[in-house]
Parts: sequence; structure tokens; C-alpha cells
Amino acid sequence: MKLLNIISTALLVSLFLFSCASKKNILYLQDIDSYEDNLSSGKNQIRFKKNDEITIIVSSSDKKSAAPFNLPLISSADNNQINFQQTIQPYLVDENGNIQFPILGEINVLGLTRNELNNLLKERIASYVKSPIINIRVTNFSVSVLGEVRRPGVFRINNERITLLDALSLAGDLSIYAQRKEIIIIREDQDYNKVHYKVDITSSDLFDSDYYYLQQNDIVIVSPNRAQVQSSAFNRNIPVFVSIASLLMSVLTIFAIN
Repeated sequence: MKLLNIISTALLVSLFLFSCASKKNILYLQDIDSYEDNLSSGKNQIRFKKNDEITIIVSSSDKKSAAPFNLPLISSADNNQINFQQTIQPYLVDENGNIQFPILGEINVLGLTRNELNNLLKERIASYVKSPIINIRVTNFSVSVLGEVRRPGVFRINNERITLLDALSLAGDLSIYAQRKEIIIIREDQDYNKVHYKVDITSSDLFDSDYYYLQQNDIVIVSPNRAQVQSSAFNRNIPVFVSIASLLMSVLTIFAIN
């Protein structure tokens, strides 16, 4: 009977060790109460890169004078060829960082922010159009989220403003096995050079990082934590087997006592 009690206790302890986890490895933004907002508004400004698709709409109170500076609309139909839609034709940033703009010709946009390109176009178009209004957006803005998340994939972003936390939310949040202190972000610069950075989302320092706001084509990789890596070499059903064995031993102990 004593042997059964010892075995039962050992199994219960093992089950407890399997099930416990430290809050320090799980909770997000653990020091948020002491955080002071130093976030610069300029950190969320994207810069145009090669192969970006950009729509640029020029408008004015004088619609006739603004019309030549806009690309023609593209007509498309659904599979049944019934419903036709017209969409704005985008500019493709070529390998040299240029777009071919009506009337103005070739314009280099590589590395410019939306505001910088807006001011450049407004200055040059003002010679032809009175008080031009320029609307610019990237139409192929997307980010990829891979690894220990519930729904990995590529996500297209319509408003061109997405934080790391937003992207993780789109991917269904991190799994319980995710490494939260070293989330990897891979970013491509204007010359296709890739840089990577590790972000700790358990700390509010995340908000001051240059990688808090994601840019087009960023790749977010969530690595598994140490426990998940180690468990890959073992049967994932071990905790279940321990639990069943513990229950059986408890029942046997009760019968032995009686």
C-alpha cells in the first residue's frame, strides 16, 4: 500500500510539472503600467520600394485640367460576365524605383514617404492644374505571419497602417507554445537587402521600436519556445498518459485501503 501511495504521489507531481507555466513567459506587455508614451508619429510612415503598386489620383475644382494626370480606369467582370466593375489602374515601381507619370514623365519614388511624393507631385502639377489634390496609396501592401500562431498566412492590409500586435491578431494570436521574447521580423529595404530584428512583446519597449509598425512585405516569424522544441522529441500524449496512470493509481490506492 505504501508503494502505491509513493507511485501515486510521484505521478501527481509529474502531472503538475507538465501543466505549470510561468506568467513571465506568457503575458504581453508586462510593464505597461510604467510605460511613458514616447512614440513618434513618423515611425508609421512607409517608404516606397521596388515592385510596389501605387494608385495616384489627381483632383481639382477644375476636373478637365486634372483629368490628363490620371490613368484610365480598368474594367473587370465577375465569372458570370454580368457585373462589371471599374478599378483605378496602379503605377508599378520599376527596378530603378521609377514610375511613368502622365504629362510629367518618369518620376523616381524610391524611398519617398507618401507625404514627400504628395508634395513633389503637387509642386510639379501646380503648373498645369489650379490647387491640385493628390491622393496616394499602396494597393499591394501585405505582411506575412509564420510559425507558432493559430492561422499563419499572408495578409493584405487596406489602410497601410498595421502594428505587430495587429498582425498577430490577424493570425489568430500566438499559440501557448510561442516564444514571446524573440519574435523575428524580416524587412526588405529599397535595394532588396534583408534585415532582421527580434522583438520582445512582453515588454512595453515594443512601442518605441522601429518594428512596432510593420511595412509592406514584412515577414513575422514566431519561433516555438524551449518546451515546445524539447517536446518535439517526445510523444505529445505523455501528459495524457501520466494523467490516466495517476487516476488509475489513485483508484487502486482506494481499493487497497478498503
